[in-house]
Amino acid sequence: MTAAVGLNAYLAVAAVLFVCGVVCMATKRNGIGVLMGVELVLNGANINFVAFSKFGTLGLDGQIASLFVIVLAAAEAAVALAIALNFYNNHLTIDVDRADELKG
Repeated sequence: MTAAVGLNAYLAVAAVLFVCGVVCMATKRNGIGVLMGVELVLNGANINFVAFSKFGTLGLDGQIASLFVIVLAAAEAAVALAIALNFYNNHLTIDVDRADELKG
């Protein structure tokens, strides 16, 4: 028989995802890489919501919050990719350091 996975395992996986996402956002110079980091951070938060829903007193509220975050992440990715494609069409790069021309 297999042993049940406890809350600490879920929290450890969520923490690893969150840290990987923050490191990815901080080190990538590419707009797509930064978006991937944001998605990792949001997935780490989703794992926490679902874990606390299963082991805590949140009940279904944690899973509903997780679904809301997934919808929000999909909308954010669609808008950010549209901005990145428009920036690429104008500058032939998606290097985030070149985005300082958008100030104004």
